Amino acid sequence: MTKRRAILSGSVFEEQIGYARAVVDGEWVHVSGTTGYNYATMTISDDVVEQAEQCLRNVGAALAEAGCSFADVVRVRYLLPERDDFEPCWPVLRRHFGEVLPAATMMVCGLADPRMKFEIEVYARRTDGDGV
Repeated sequence: MTKRRAILSGSVFEEQIGYARAVVDGEWVHVSGTTGYNYATMTISDDVVEQAEQCLRNVGAALAEAGCSFADVVRVRYLLPERDDFEPCWPVLRRHFGEVLPAATMMVCGLADPRMKFEIEVYARRTDGDGV
């Protein structure tokens, strides 16, 4: 039987809404839509590039706790309220995914809080093969 494990970031949103930052299900890691909140301080920058940086720190922490890294990401979705905010974030994204080359989609949509300018969700496949 495949083990399923929830990874929590400590965000108050997880408890309030009822979700986990990530779920490990066998070799697959599903990281929830993650924004640029600094969960230690519960603050968010006004700058979209800084939000993208923090967002990827949050995603990286979830991946590490799941036993994998950005190198294991196979799918990424970028969600932004403003289309013009995407290109300034490209250098940040390229640093994390430039050699990995996951399948990717960028969508323009409203986010849960008007301060949020960038959200990302990823799917990774753990390569250790132990399924836990």
